[in-house]
Amino acid sequence: MTQTFGHKVRTRVCGITVRDNKILMVKHEPLGPEGHLWSPPGGGVEYGTSMQEHLLKEFDEETGLKVQIGEFMFVNEYIIHPIHAIEVFFKVEVISGEMITGYDPELSSADQMIKEVAYLDFDELKEMSAL
Repeated sequence: MTQTFGHKVRTRVCGITVRDNKILMVKHEPLGPEGHLWSPPGGGVEYGTSMQEHLLKEFDEETGLKVQIGEFMFVNEYIIHPIHAIEVFFKVEVISGEMITGYDPELSSADQMIKEVAYLDFDELKEMSAL
């Protein structure tokens, strides 16, 4: 995992989609100080691919959902050793598909980090960030 994602600055594109006052999140293990990390669907931008094209691909791989990308929202810098990412966030609307717990094609089937995909309410997210 650290060979693929760590010890370098990565540019990531992420999508924020809200349904019934809940935000779609993907649980990754073993990342983060708690041994897991919940984050919106997204991933590292590949050379020659626009952020929007890449975000469509990431949503499909991680969640099984087809989305329409809306407006730019914000940029976040995430630094927790060994991960350092500049994350660009867009508003996203789900247009079709059945939600699944997807995969990361950069990793082998034995090393998959995506463990769950779920809509989490804002109170749950606040509790997680307070830990």
